[in-house]
Amino acid sequence: MPAGGRHLVQLDGDTYMKKDGSWSRLDGASIDSLLRLSVDELRRLLEEKRPVVSPREDAAIGAPIQSQEVWAAGVTYRRSLEARADEAVSSDPYDRVYMAARPELFFKATANRVRGHGQPIFIRSDSTWDVPEPELAVVCNSRMEVVGYTIGNDVSSRSIEGENPLYLPQAKVFDGSCALGPAIALAWDYSPSDRAIELAISRDEAVVYHNTTSTAAMRREIPELVDYLARDQRFDAGCVLLTGTGIVPPPDFTLQEGDVVAIRIDGIGELTNPVRRHAGS
Repeated sequence: MPAGGRHLVQLDGDTYMKKDGSWSRLDGASIDSLLRLSVDELRRLLEEKRPVVSPREDAAIGAPIQSQEVWAAGVTYRRSLEARADEAVSSDPYDRVYMAARPELFFKATANRVRGHGQPIFIRSDSTWDVPEPELAVVCNSRMEVVGYTIGNDVSSRSIEGENPLYLPQAKVFDGSCALGPAIALAWDYSPSDRAIELAISRDEAVVYHNTTSTAAMRREIPELVDYLARDQRFDAGCVLLTGTGIVPPPDFTLQEGDVVAIRIDGIGELTNPVRRHAGS
């Protein structure tokens, strides 16, 4: 995680705040309880003075999620549009949604399907073409106010989605299909504008794919995506919204068992996960 800024972090099951390199434990607080507060209430709570602590060097960094649902926006970058057109039987739905007033939003994961920093992510047993999708993730409270930002990995089966757009839920939703972390950069201390996003995939300790993009390449604005997600539904303890990817590996690349995926976003840190394949039935 970066040295500067304010971040919420899950360490060994407890909630901590890191402020410019100093750590404090939020005793009695959980992600759910914090995301039930308004932004103003949360800010006041986090600005209270607490003893400085030193977490264990090898503390496990958990995904910053408790009971929240994870949703995702699709085709928000030109590169994502091009990749979907390449894989699909018909590119028409993706062409239309890229320019449409209404964004594509879809359900991605429940908390039990999400993995944290260092934990294995999974690819499907019945897929032949699989990729990570590095994304800026927006953390919203129960009022759908933006509380902060984290890193998301929307692991996807391109072979299943490309066969038929109606197979999108199978291509996107399965155990270990999403990773979040390592921390939440708090919204009042972090601007998501023009942030560098970097993806590196290693195999046998050698980098086999590397690319970068920027949140400046997003066609959609974050308030617009949040507004559409909030329409006609309620999130009692907030939610997480992935904002789409601007990095898609080429058609001749697919994830393999044993790969390591590292995603870095300026000001948030690095989310690293080894890759496993589901065994199937």
